[in-house]
Amino acid sequence: MTTYTRRQVVQGAGTVGLGLLAGCGRWPGQTPAPTKVYRVGYLGTDPTAPEHEAFREGLQEYGYVEGQNLAVEYRWADRAAPSELRSASARFAAELVALPVDVIVAGGSGAGRAAREATSVVPIVLTRAADAVATGLVASLARPGANVTGLSSITPLLNAKNLELLHAMVPQLSRIALIRVDDPAGVVFEEEARAAAQALGIDLLALAVRNADDVEAVLNGAVQWHTEALWADGSALVVSMRARIVAVAAQHGVPVVAQPRAFVEVGGLMAYGASRISMARRAAYYVDRILKGTKPADLPVEQPREFDFVLNLKTARALGLTIPQHVLLQATEVIQ
Repeated sequence: MTTYTRRQVVQGAGTVGLGLLAGCGRWPGQTPAPTKVYRVGYLGTDPTAPEHEAFREGLQEYGYVEGQNLAVEYRWADRAAPSELRSASARFAAELVALPVDVIVAGGSGAGRAAREATSVVPIVLTRAADAVATGLVASLARPGANVTGLSSITPLLNAKNLELLHAMVPQLSRIALIRVDDPAGVVFEEEARAAAQALGIDLLALAVRNADDVEAVLNGAVQWHTEALWADGSALVVSMRARIVAVAAQHGVPVVAQPRAFVEVGGLMAYGASRISMARRAAYYVDRILKGTKPADLPVEQPREFDFVLNLKTARALGLTIPQHVLLQATEVIQ
């Protein structure tokens, strides 16, 4: 029979105690230590868009699971009427700040602007901004400053590429009407679009909309100007009116070009732009860094790494257009 001294028994008990503390962090019968639950505010539009699921998947890759260590407060501005998008975004941004949340994720320039106007304290992550520097959302890409960071598109290059691709399909194109939102992002979009049109010798008529009621007047203006194509920006307001814009274009036999693929899904000819899915997934990285203590001002704004070029061949056939082979080969997705 093995015998133990009193000192050995005490040392053994101490070792067992340390093992309990190190192994499970509590004694038998004790209530488990609560898991910290982070609260993220998500301000976006169109809850059915695949980019939102991509963002959730990105968070899971960093170990965040809704219902366990994460609570996401979703606010969808487009559930309001199109004419109320701006006021809805402002109201929802204020709601998220008041909850409060640990970080606000803003889907688009409009959402980013609403969030920034609502708070200078709560960190804000942009999933996609038209041009975060030009629209004043951040001071610079390398040093965003304040409480905003995330991802910003490269609209000058994307606008030029959109028009170049359209021109390759419609070589005789001489005039195009641009429909853009009447806000700082829309102004920047127009400036860059106009530069791209001038480079190709194409006249551009810019038409701004403040709410859904303006769309019919804008479309009538484009038709009366005898536009040969419609160019739509990627703002939430204009995207929300995409079905009407494409329908009027079809009535007059003119193509619609845009950056968001949503236009192509309802009959637009083509869309070339940054991949919203990949940008939304990448936004999860920023949320993770911020939740772990990094300040937004210390996280450089990134530009997109992946791009989508979506073509609607059914629309091309209806318009009597032949897609050059070199253009077709560039497409990442073709809708038949």
